[in-house]
Amino acid sequence: MAKDTVEVRFEGGSATPGPRLGQGCGGCGWCMMQVVEEINKKSADFAGMKVPVKVIIDRDTKDFEIEIGTPPTTALIMEELGIEKASHEPGLDIVNDLPIETAFKIARMKFDSLLANDYKSGIKEVMGTCVSMGLSVDGKDPREAQKDVDAGKYDDILVE
Repeated sequence: MAKDTVEVRFEGGSATPGPRLGQGCGGCGWCMMQVVEEINKKSADFAGMKVPVKVIIDRDTKDFEIEIGTPPTTALIMEELGIEKASHEPGLDIVNDLPIETAFKIARMKFDSLLANDYKSGIKEVMGTCVSMGLSVDGKDPREAQKDVDAGKYDDILVE
């Protein structure tokens, strides 16, 4: 059961069957467009961002598996808010506000690489990142928003 791994970087949802992918996967015996479509489907949430992609190929069965890496949480937050820098003084200077819906979207995108067991814990991890970036969450200090999550205030949004 010999497996080969091809590692490439693509902009989310915009993979093409170009030389980067073709050289590593050439001669595997399957349609390159199936691989490209699978990559684009799995990376669609990261549109506009470069993401690492692993194509794992089983040489015996000709099956393939796609793994999409995720950018850091700070990069996702900055992309969603359209900001270039976080605060230089996070405790004193609030540079932007992250809506709770966006925090949940980021938690869903990062869920596989977070330490969280559920979305409630995942969104709290994203909010924790906001503390160090100098952001508010839903108009309040991220630590207060975390307490609101614990209290169930956002349960209607946190549907898994």
